Amino acid sequence: MSEFSKSEPTATAIDIAAALEQLRRKEGDWVEWGQILQQLHAANQDPQSIFEATGFEPSRQNLFVVGAQVWAGLQSVGTPEEVLSHFRREGSNVLYELRVLGRQERQAAAELALARKLDPDGAREVAKAIKDLAHTGPLPEGFTRHPGDAVACRCWQLARQTTDLRERTQLIAKGLAFAHSETARVQIEKLLIDFTAPKVPPAPRLPFYRLDNSEEMPRILPLASGLPLGEADFKALPWPEEVGPFRAVTGEGGWVAMPGYQIIRSAEAPIAIATTTDQLPGGDTTEPVLVVVDREARAWRDDSYFLVTGEPGQLRLAWFGEAPEVPLFGQVIVVLRPKRILDEEFTKDPWQLDE
Repeated sequence: MSEFSKSEPTATAIDIAAALEQLRRKEGDWVEWGQILQQLHAANQDPQSIFEATGFEPSRQNLFVVGAQVWAGLQSVGTPEEVLSHFRREGSNVLYELRVLGRQERQAAAELALARKLDPDGAREVAKAIKDLAHTGPLPEGFTRHPGDAVACRCWQLARQTTDLRERTQLIAKGLAFAHSETARVQIEKLLIDFTAPKVPPAPRLPFYRLDNSEEMPRILPLASGLPLGEADFKALPWPEEVGPFRAVTGEGGWVAMPGYQIIRSAEAPIAIATTTDQLPGGDTTEPVLVVVDREARAWRDDSYFLVTGEPGQLRLAWFGEAPEVPLFGQVIVVLRPKRILDEEFTKDPWQLDE
């Protein structure tokens, strides 16, 4: 929930001992607890240590922190006081289920949750219906983006897909109960008399894959072009920060994805240089290669090549049998050759793949 990070308290804004004592005594309400827990997390307090000091399990800490952030978001968009008061007294687990929605969507969903006295499962269903409707393109005729209509639309869609009379009837009743607009109600009521409505095929499953092998996780490296390499160009290469579970990077310039070899994954600041083998020490062919250099590995070793100054303002690769007196700009950790394909045209014909 990226929007929450904008308002996170600073690590110096809390008396840790007093905060832990307040949580241990359970003084205040759950929104206060969530805000205090967020401050403790921002102050690098370990969730397990907080649990041992206060009795708040890590999973409960997360629920209160996220729930309190949702509550604060509702307050910021002018949610009616009766809604805020109700959820401040109870409902942290209900607000937690609304975390996937935008602030305006959360307000309408929270009002619906209060009006219909929804439990966490009901709130989760409302949130899912809102998200699903947002991804359906044009709205089905008669329905609006109100949370009640979103649930009603989901019931309407499922009812049209089922031939089981009992299940169909239950879905219609539920849709009518949640329908907010009169036009949505009319659309659902049509199903009571029209059993010939075309059966809508179920939505296909998303093509989920899970990365299991660490080498399937590529490392994205800044790409420099050619050797020798200008020293100024070398220093201008970005120092990317990998973000999230897929290690995404942002920045200007050229980039290249490298296999997730252990030596590449453990490098501190790798870059890739696109060149040919005739530009390498002892090279006599012109095969294209990617030379990976770890910019943080600048301690001399007699079993490695390094990027060093050649001609003024230019960097080249060199090996030293003894510790050199010139500065080292990084150690060569991998030289990657392209996949060898004996017949490229062969691979372009799908009917010729292995049976």
